[in-house]
Amino acid sequence: MKPADLSSAEPSQETDSSPLPPGWSSYTSPEGMSYYVNCSSKETTWRRPSLSTEAPQRPLAKHNTSPYVNGCHGSRTKTSQPPEVSGVAMRKPSLSKQPPGAVSPAKRQIREVKETKITINCVTFPLPGEGPEQQLLKPNEWSYCDYFWTDKKDPQGTTSVAGFEVPLQKQLKGKQMQKEMSEFIHERIKIEEEYAKNLSKLSLSQLAAQEEGTLGEAWTQLKKSLHDEAEVHLKFSNKLHTEVEKPLLTFRAEHFKKDLKKYDHDIADLRKQLASRYAGVEKARKALADRQKDLETKTHQLEVKLNNKTEEDIKKARRKSTQAGDDLMRSLDLYNQTQCKWFEEMVTTSMELEKLEVERIEWIQQHLRQYTTLRHETDMFNQSTVEPVDQLLQAVDPAKDRELWVKEHKTGEVRPVDLEF
Repeated sequence: MKPADLSSAEPSQETDSSPLPPGWSSYTSPEGMSYYVNCSSKETTWRRPSLSTEAPQRPLAKHNTSPYVNGCHGSRTKTSQPPEVSGVAMRKPSLSKQPPGAVSPAKRQIREVKETKITINCVTFPLPGEGPEQQLLKPNEWSYCDYFWTDKKDPQGTTSVAGFEVPLQKQLKGKQMQKEMSEFIHERIKIEEEYAKNLSKLSLSQLAAQEEGTLGEAWTQLKKSLHDEAEVHLKFSNKLHTEVEKPLLTFRAEHFKKDLKKYDHDIADLRKQLASRYAGVEKARKALADRQKDLETKTHQLEVKLNNKTEEDIKKARRKSTQAGDDLMRSLDLYNQTQCKWFEEMVTTSMELEKLEVERIEWIQQHLRQYTTLRHETDMFNQSTVEPVDQLLQAVDPAKDRELWVKEHKTGEVRPVDLEF
């Protein structure tokens, strides 16, 4: 039988359990068809050789083995081939029973693969309901590191804002709020100083100074109490400046914005690297598709007309397809490594931002409570005006504040996963 007739050879009538002649082994092609290899002569046939009849055979050229079969990663059939036949490639038999233009079972299976992941702005996420449910990194807390993986549209809706920017901008807003609180206390100090000045001036008034007797003594004591009260308010204003206003103004006055800028730069730089790696994946994917298309074309030419030039062309096309598959795998590995690095940096930096926010809230809480303490000491008669403030300050809880804020501003809690072939 000529080599061209192998593709149309009818299956042997022998059962699969019948013994093979010495030196012959059975394997399965990527299309699911059985073929047979003589381990000594490297001859192969689609028909099962029998003990009594020598089966038609033809030698097969070896090619460079790879995780790809015709450029497709993972499509090679796993068989226990002996070393001497490892790398043997069987020419695809023509499926004479299929109508022209029919889709082969292998291609139909590829088309029916269900997508389980989606890449958004070069970050890969699992589709809803696909794969195991992701557990929160900090399940008992409303942590930044669990809720800001997804990008969102800016207020104008023209560009995307990285989810990391949301808690980062909160830090800058917190710094501004702290500055405005300091300005508020400064205005309070000015009022106290003006009030103390007016009380002291009024205590020196000569009005009713000529009152005599016991009533005159009581009146003099009343004016003196104004002077004492002025001293108390002046002392209160001085303590507000040193113990409340100044600490609020100077807290993180140095390096804070510089540190935040570094965080922003590091994360943004990793996102740029990720975008570059993803572009490399897409380029390698397209190159592989082109090489596979070229290989299919030359394979078809081989099935129509067998000659030395076509055999050499298909070997070259197969090598290029395999190389393109290897390039795609390397690109995928680089992409996944970069995404993993970005993931780790996101978690680490988010935890640092949480720590900074807790420190800021506790610092402000401490010095506003000092304000109420000083206020109590200054005016025991007006305790009722500051008691509600004191009670609310006692109840300040950074974790609760974070929960409320995260619920309102979160952009997405699904974490990224590796992009696969």
